[in-house]
Amino acid sequence: MRTPLKLGAFGLGLAVVFTAALGLGRTVGPAPAPAATHNEHAETAGSEAVDSVPAGLQVAQDGYRLLPVTTVLSSTGPRPFAFRILGPDGAPVTRYTTSHDKDLHLIVVRRDLAGFQHVHPTLAADGTWSIPLAVPAPGQYRVFADFQPAGHADGLTLGVDVSAPGDFQPRPLPAPARSSTVDGYQVTLAGDLTPGGSSKLTLSVRKDGRPVTDLQPYLGAYGHLVVLRDGDLAYLHVHPDGAPGDGRTPAGPGVTFHAEVPSAGSYRLYLDFQHAGVVRTAEFTAVAGPPSPAETQPSTVTPSSPQPSASSHSADDHTHE
Repeated sequence: MRTPLKLGAFGLGLAVVFTAALGLGRTVGPAPAPAATHNEHAETAGSEAVDSVPAGLQVAQDGYRLLPVTTVLSSTGPRPFAFRILGPDGAPVTRYTTSHDKDLHLIVVRRDLAGFQHVHPTLAADGTWSIPLAVPAPGQYRVFADFQPAGHADGLTLGVDVSAPGDFQPRPLPAPARSSTVDGYQVTLAGDLTPGGSSKLTLSVRKDGRPVTDLQPYLGAYGHLVVLRDGDLAYLHVHPDGAPGDGRTPAGPGVTFHAEVPSAGSYRLYLDFQHAGVVRTAEFTAVAGPPSPAETQPSTVTPSSPQPSASSHSADDHTHE
């Protein structure tokens, strides 16, 4: 999954560039969304990455297109949500390269950064992906498909807006905080986002005041982190240093990431972790700033469309209320 911004995780290069775009609109209807790319394992980015389009803002890339079959989301109960990935030949893609135990990861979040879900749909023989899906409230949602087509050198993250009809009541972005509580688990965030520099982020899990040292592997890792920038929902999906069973990575309490962001501003962080057979999500707001001198360069990204919580679920039904 290719992005042009560097992310290091104890010697592993990860790259993502976030560039500025338009913020929250007053209505549910979206404006056109600009392009995006995503790469979990990118090499070190040079100065040319500053002008690249960030992940998740683009509906098509490298000839591949995210095409919703279902045009609305349900906020009243689970209903089938279906979509296809069209290839350069215009036909639905039916072969994928597995990444982190799945052929495709689907992220759904409202444009005010509420209602986050990380789910895994089922692929039919005709190339249609589908999953029973419900969102917690009406509004405009961004749907991200994170995947790698078979035979394609890089992974892609494509995004499209899909609305959930009803009375949209936007929520303000939660204030920055160093701790998040979900189902009796307290997760603390250590480290700060620094524009233009590598930022070490360690998220530590405790239960009933005691460190959790037996986190369970989920999708081949002890933690999954999605970061979305407030305003345009520029997207980053990274994984921690090491892997379960590698002889050097402890099963908690801390899960460490190294990330680099190019701009000052507010970001929403979503950490998925599994313990006692249940996947839970801890959410944080973090602020990056002030910008480095290099960040003062003007952006070339076209504005995106306008812009709803910690949660728990089973490992097979990863949803977020």
